[in-house]
Amino acid sequence: MHWVLNAVYALLLTALSPLIAWRMLRHGRYRRGIAQKLLGTLQHPNGSRPVVWFHAVSVGEIVQLQKIVLEFRRASADRFAILVTTSTDSAWDLAQQRFPECTVEWFPLDFSWAVGTALDRIRPVQVVLVELELWPGFMAACRSRGIPVAIVNARLSERSFRRYLKVRSLLQPMFAGIRLIAAQSPAIAARLRTLGAREAAIHVTGSVKFDGIECRPDHPRLTALREAFQISNATPVLMAGSTQEPEEQLLLTAWQELQQEFPALTLILVPRHKERFEAVAQLVQQSGCSLIRRSDPSTTTATTDSFGRPAVRLLDTIGELSACWGLADVAFVGGSFGNRGGQNMIEPAAWGAAVLFGPHTWNFRDVVQVFLEAEACLQLADPTQLVPTLRRLLQDPAARQRLGAIARQTVQRQQGAVSVTIKLLLHQCELDQHLPVQVLTRAA
Repeated sequence: MHWVLNAVYALLLTALSPLIAWRMLRHGRYRRGIAQKLLGTLQHPNGSRPVVWFHAVSVGEIVQLQKIVLEFRRASADRFAILVTTSTDSAWDLAQQRFPECTVEWFPLDFSWAVGTALDRIRPVQVVLVELELWPGFMAACRSRGIPVAIVNARLSERSFRRYLKVRSLLQPMFAGIRLIAAQSPAIAARLRTLGAREAAIHVTGSVKFDGIECRPDHPRLTALREAFQISNATPVLMAGSTQEPEEQLLLTAWQELQQEFPALTLILVPRHKERFEAVAQLVQQSGCSLIRRSDPSTTTATTDSFGRPAVRLLDTIGELSACWGLADVAFVGGSFGNRGGQNMIEPAAWGAAVLFGPHTWNFRDVVQVFLEAEACLQLADPTQLVPTLRRLLQDPAARQRLGAIARQTVQRQQGAVSVTIKLLLHQCELDQHLPVQVLTRAA
């Protein structure tokens, strides 16, 4: 079977090679970690402690994984060496910052020789995957070696579920082999059960995305951003985060239209992908607006433009989005007017911003449902609703603040998934037989 997978992957890699080559040359992507990805030559963590291998594919998952790894290390009294792997350049850079005491490596491509070599070099006592990053070859290799696999913060959209159903007979052995699934919701648990996951393996824990969000007014990263962007506490801020094309243009146009009524309103743009930072900077400057870039304060032209409008702020760094939401009075969550299925709206809600987003949120369907049921957010049907909705929120500060307060309270009510997840992981590792009782009690 693994030869069939190898052939399929080779064909796909060949078909995509022009695109990959273009991205390597144009954006510098895919160049790092080639040996680890293609050959599985991952570095084994130093020391003789058993290894637990955590994998998070991209930046958003790395942020969530930090909460889990930190609590896992504390609850297990550092009895395990931790390996963290990822797949994208941005996530690699962030993982190096967030996991200084862990070994950070690249996840191997799903060729049999790469995953086999990686598993034989690392010899993990457990593999922990974030959300639902399942590769058939890797899962089969773990199964053949008797390595337990856990899925934490598991999510599966209705759209993906329908696709998986078409090949359920092929996927059933893979899902049945998973030892532990910590699902975000009962609906997700039911979908995974239908695909073949064992009833005993499934636990509904809620989403770890609601946990561990630091929302202190004196947060050092928030203070640094406020100073870098020259924003006072009295300045009303509209922030658009994790945006994709054409959302920056939509928000920039809406902001310019609202300037006559709300001249102090300041706009912060945060593109989802770093490859678009330069293009968005050019977009702002071509519109005649002044620009302040987080990555290089020397690029600041002025705090206002020739019309007296505040400069547009561009957050063009990795790992600061979470704190930057703390500057927002009104927060637009990107990917929701585009084709990406939305982005994480929990962080701006936790800060107490008035949160709004577009109609395309299938990647966060369950989270959106929680907010909509609590009347803690505003979902727009199309871009034409953007200006009137923003105008209404800006004209009524009290209503805006109430919406933000409800959003913050909704997040607080959903918290607790991390501690439940850690208890399950400890039990899976059979640590409950060896750790002091109080450790498991704290993790419960």
